[in-house]
Amino acid sequence: MLKRILYSIHRVLGTILSILFLVWFLSGFVMIYHTFPKIKTKDKYQNMQVLPNSVPSIDSVLNNLPKDKNISSLSLKIRYNTPIFEIVTNDSVYKISIDTAVLFIDNISYSQIESYAKQWNNRNITKVDTLYELDQWIPFGYLKKDFPIYKFHFSDNKEHQLYVSSKTGEALQFTDKDSRFWTWVGAIPHWVYFTSLRQDSQLWSDVVVWLSGIGSIMCLGGNILGIYVFYKQYKNKKKVRTPYRKFSYKWHHILGFVFGLFVFTFVFSGMMSLADVPDWMVKTHDSTIGRSLYKSQLHIPSEGYPLSYQKILSKYPDKVKSIEWSSFGNIPLYKAIIGDSLYVFDASSDEVVNLLLDKDAIRNRLSKTHKEEINISLMTEYDNYYVGRTDHLALPVYKAEINDADNSTYYINPKNGTIRYYNTNLKARKWAYQGLHSFKFKFLAERPVLWNIVMWTTMIGGTLVSFTGVWLGFRYLKRKIKKLKRYICSNKSKDKNNPCQ
Repeated sequence: MLKRILYSIHRVLGTILSILFLVWFLSGFVMIYHTFPKIKTKDKYQNMQVLPNSVPSIDSVLNNLPKDKNISSLSLKIRYNTPIFEIVTNDSVYKISIDTAVLFIDNISYSQIESYAKQWNNRNITKVDTLYELDQWIPFGYLKKDFPIYKFHFSDNKEHQLYVSSKTGEALQFTDKDSRFWTWVGAIPHWVYFTSLRQDSQLWSDVVVWLSGIGSIMCLGGNILGIYVFYKQYKNKKKVRTPYRKFSYKWHHILGFVFGLFVFTFVFSGMMSLADVPDWMVKTHDSTIGRSLYKSQLHIPSEGYPLSYQKILSKYPDKVKSIEWSSFGNIPLYKAIIGDSLYVFDASSDEVVNLLLDKDAIRNRLSKTHKEEINISLMTEYDNYYVGRTDHLALPVYKAEINDADNSTYYINPKNGTIRYYNTNLKARKWAYQGLHSFKFKFLAERPVLWNIVMWTTMIGGTLVSFTGVWLGFRYLKRKIKKLKRYICSNKSKDKNNPCQ
């Protein structure tokens, strides 16, 4: 009885999903090398304007705010030829020009946006579309707030296209014909990134999770059946071979037996890219710990920053493009974009020096959250959770391990203060998604040739399993259609108008 149920589940779901599986595997080959296009941070930095070397003191700027405001964010950058301080408080956003006059820049002119677009490409603009709907290269629902969005087409050989928000004047997307081609055969079918679906994040997530979840059930049933058939054959014939003689059945069984586990893990891990590991499986005891460490506390007014931001402009004249006030625990920081790179400066002394955290600074920061013993070590090579293959994570980093209920682990970059946090639940999700889907763990990440061999072998196997599944599904549907036709004909009256005669 159970065997018949498994056969039915595998056959029906396989017929429905095998084409989708084949598309996922074929597009997966492309995804190894090409993902969905997005603006490179370096390009954004290059196209920012340089701040003037002469700027007012921060105190004279802050004097324009009401005295009872708690500042959560403060930055300085050029907004269409005007240096602007952007100050976020608990209930308002203030944009103040460099001469300390309150400035409202809600109405950015088209001519300013066009001038900005020309900085991205030195070829002529051939066409400009004014978008009031999302399209394939900006399919994300949160971008609707930027309507209308201007889409600039350039006359260069690569046919670049730039999307710019009319509300903020910021570049949203930058593509060329090559990136668009590879996305059509890669990320779009692989991630189901179709605009009508992707613009509703929750619906898109639900569709992918359900498709992957149902596919995982189908794969699991097929794996059980494949093992069972080989077991019965060995038990009855004392030989390990497939009982199927027809070419498609035979090779679907053999390939499914060899690669079925990988097909299952690829599909299951695809689901886990959007799903959380449920608490009843791996409990999270305190969900606020990780989030609290990402919040910066600004030490304002200026006595909290012994280093004046004006000194950074003096040390790097005509090169600084933006400055952001930040902190790491009790250490005040400046994050400055200089040229096309981000620099982080320690503002706790009056000298312009790059940030370099030590164990004591990290311990002081973490002790505000954890009362347990904190073990800190300097990590000079990757481990299974802090591992770089294509994202080039920086080394060395400090690894801080806390013996709390969640087994909290932090990876902290001493040069910029960025934090990666894992608890037991997040570690389980790391294995369930990145470990199974892209083999992103220390052993293979450090051996790129071996990684490519393993990835290509398993994906070729998954493609062949899916292809034979598509063929079997086609044959199954063909038989069902013929059977349905015979049934219809048998119930019709036998007259000369009956097409079955």
